[in-house]
Amino acid sequence: MYDWLFEPATLASFLTLTIMEIVLGIDNIVFLSVITSKLKDPVTRKRARQIGLALALVFRIVFLLAITWIIGLTAPVFTVFDQAVSWRDLILIGGGLFLLVKGTLEIHNGIEGVHEGASTVKEASFGLVIAQILMIDLVFSIDSIITAIGMADHVEIMIAAVIISMGVMYVASGPVADFIHRHPTTKMLALAFLLLIGVALIADGIGFHIPRGYIYFSMAFAAAVEIINILARSKRTKGDGSPGTTH
Repeated sequence: MYDWLFEPATLASFLTLTIMEIVLGIDNIVFLSVITSKLKDPVTRKRARQIGLALALVFRIVFLLAITWIIGLTAPVFTVFDQAVSWRDLILIGGGLFLLVKGTLEIHNGIEGVHEGASTVKEASFGLVIAQILMIDLVFSIDSIITAIGMADHVEIMIAAVIISMGVMYVASGPVADFIHRHPTTKMLALAFLLLIGVALIADGIGFHIPRGYIYFSMAFAAAVEIINILARSKRTKGDGSPGTTH
């Protein structure tokens, strides 16, 4: 009955889908890291990340079990300038706009906070953070599942790949969030990533696909440069504070 589990094609599709889901999960990790950084208590931040990842997993599994409905989201609803628009397009555009607005506001608050003093920045409420995570989880989950459809012939394979990818995201989300919290300059970089992801979602929604490889390469390159800057600053700080250093 389950002979297909041991077929080479099944294993290949499982590995490919798992890797793709992990890569697509980068967007989720970046957003979770930025939005939970608004919470000051480390325990509360961790709980918010756990809830966010749990919601993402639940959404993905539910959507996989409702594949027929998900596929229906790609059917045209209306046409604008000879361009067919589906519910999926509207969801991606809405999610992209949300990321653009959220990223812009956070960047503005970060810059204004530098001039007005960090003490003027209010801590976000736990409920508001969860509500925002819920909204963007919904967008990322629909995009992820629609992208995954067609890569595997069995829902069981898709669910297994999603569970493994979410496990990887859970392990990675903590270190990434802690790193951003310890190094405030990286938060601005993460916010820039959110703007980039938002533009990509809107582009997908209007029918202009931007290959995710270009986006993730840009993110990886910028992150590598920022890590080098952090290491350089750390080395200079140690040098300035070492015995015998002339000031």
